Amino acid sequence: MEFYQKMAYVCAQIPAGKVATYGQIALLCGNPNHARQVGYALRKGRAGEQVPAHRIVNAAGRLSGAAAFETPDMQKQLLEKEGVQVQKTDAGWKVDLKKYGWKHTMEQAEEFYRLFSNML
Repeated sequence: MEFYQKMAYVCAQIPAGKVATYGQIALLCGNPNHARQVGYALRKGRAGEQVPAHRIVNAAGRLSGAAAFETPDMQKQLLEKEGVQVQKTDAGWKVDLKKYGWKHTMEQAEEFYRLFSNML
């Protein structure tokens, strides 16, 4: 299974109303140093159109903006529609990762590892 397929699978597990970081997705895909590749894949649509890209933010909780979306505030609008509060900061729009961050379980991480290992 290639990285983008793994990424699509992991991203699909993020529940509505929660966000994950690029690094978290990379880690769960078995490539902890590939956070930038996650961003690239989302921006270029490499993981498919069904991936909830609006639920992925950077390590500080900042939204990506227009780089991956049709309009600069589309990610913000989609997150707010799911109940995620987005705050304006000097650095841009941001979510509180402590409140809205996806806290995957160890069981989920192990499931991803088993699934991805079996598909080599």
